[in-house]
Amino acid sequence: MSEQPAPAPVPVLPAEVAAALKRDGAGLVAAVVQQFDTNEVLMLGWMDDEALRRTMTTGRVTFYSRSRQEYWRKGDTSGHVQWVKSVAMDCDGDALLVRVDQVGAACHTGTRTCFDGRGLSVVTGDADNAG
Repeated sequence: MSEQPAPAPVPVLPAEVAAALKRDGAGLVAAVVQQFDTNEVLMLGWMDDEALRRTMTTGRVTFYSRSRQEYWRKGDTSGHVQWVKSVAMDCDGDALLVRVDQVGAACHTGTRTCFDGRGLSVVTGDADNAG
């Protein structure tokens, strides 16, 4: 009888990263996705430790779906892949910036970004600028 080789260890999120993250009540952190060469803000997704680990180790962005309660990798069904260029944490540890090379549309509606054509009017009054 031959011995089976031990399974390769599954990489984990580095301890210093896990310790620095400030998650919401569901264990998630907001991940802003930005095109690396144009600085376009493409979308916002949610990650837990496992989604972040997958993103950092596979080169493809993985999110956690709050509605479906499951992981999803951007582009697996649409072909609109996000290739990871870098991941950064903000100063408070409660948001991530994932810089990517986006292939195709980033938004599930088919637009380049989730913010295309969705501008809001900003109204400022003198009271806001007084002082």
